[in-house]
Amino acid sequence: MSRPTRRQAIGVATGAAASIALVGTAATSPGAASAAPGKTEATAPGPAPFDEVFQGRRIQGAPAAADAHAHGQAHAQGHAGHDAVYRVWIDGRELHVMQHGSSGWSSAINHYERFATPLDTARTAVASLKGAHVVPFDHTA
Repeated sequence: MSRPTRRQAIGVATGAAASIALVGTAATSPGAASAAPGKTEATAPGPAPFDEVFQGRRIQGAPAAADAHAHGQAHAQGHAGHDAVYRVWIDGRELHVMQHGSSGWSSAINHYERFATPLDTARTAVASLKGAHVVPFDHTA
């Protein structure tokens, strides 16, 4: 019986290591963990509402109602591909925000930057505006 070559041994070791890593990743993923008996697993409700003054500007944000602004929601779903709609206002004027899956949030002001939350997005927009007012986003244009 012949001995395995060095290339065959490395291939087997690499395959075994990859299998172990794959099994370890699947075991530690949030979806793989089961809830304790008798308890249901809670789902993340999304970003929390906020209302604060930042750099002298009032910023507010909240999840939009399911039936509110149906046309805007349909546009947001078509544009971003997500069911969740979140609305942000700066001094009472709406700032268009978008969620980019798990990579974060952006706004019409900082379109090419990603932020962890809509609050971070609004704060950065206020800093970028430098006192200017938000121009309403017209999705029909």
